[in-house]
Amino acid sequence: MLYERHHAWSILLRIYHWAFALSIVILTVTGFYIHFPWTNTMLEGGTTFPVATMRYIHFLAGFVFTAAVLIRLYLLLFGNRQERLWDFLPVTPRNLKNLGHTCIHYAYLGRRHEPRLGHNTLAGTAYIVTLVVAVFQGLSGFYLLYPESATWQSLQVIFGSQMEARFLHYLGMWYFMFYVLVHVYMVVWNDVVTREGLISSIFNGYKYLRNSD
Repeated sequence: MLYERHHAWSILLRIYHWAFALSIVILTVTGFYIHFPWTNTMLEGGTTFPVATMRYIHFLAGFVFTAAVLIRLYLLLFGNRQERLWDFLPVTPRNLKNLGHTCIHYAYLGRRHEPRLGHNTLAGTAYIVTLVVAVFQGLSGFYLLYPESATWQSLQVIFGSQMEARFLHYLGMWYFMFYVLVHVYMVVWNDVVTREGLISSIFNGYKYLRNSD
């Protein structure tokens, strides 16, 4: 069976992907520590300040996370064809049909696979939900970071008190942990089953689609 090489992802999308992924890892590790510092609290106020250091790293990763989200929101509107929102949003007959085929294919109820240069509709929908949660995480993070800012504290109507916002922010972290597990599994599964080079595409930008001839 012959495959053709096609350019799928721009360099900007690949930068977004790895900035997003690495910042999530750093934010999760530091977030767990901030939530429950497991080192000896006698270190605080002595020669080191581990909680303050973790918070600083957490904030830096948060800015990288925010920049990555802004890049992806830009690409949803101005990226190449397969990076734009309407290529995978489940609102057109083509995408709704693809959503059904993808669910059947993933559930091992059918062998039919519809090759797509961009995201299939199921994956694209999951990415949109994840971006919504990411925006929520970013806003709640800045709300917690700047309690003295009248601008950010105007979001109190959404996040409530600092304690309530911190709890919601913590719940959002668990969403991303679950999302990463499912995402990595499905990417590996797709690479093994469809042989379209999905994993390598996020490094070099190219996917391999079956030749229709």
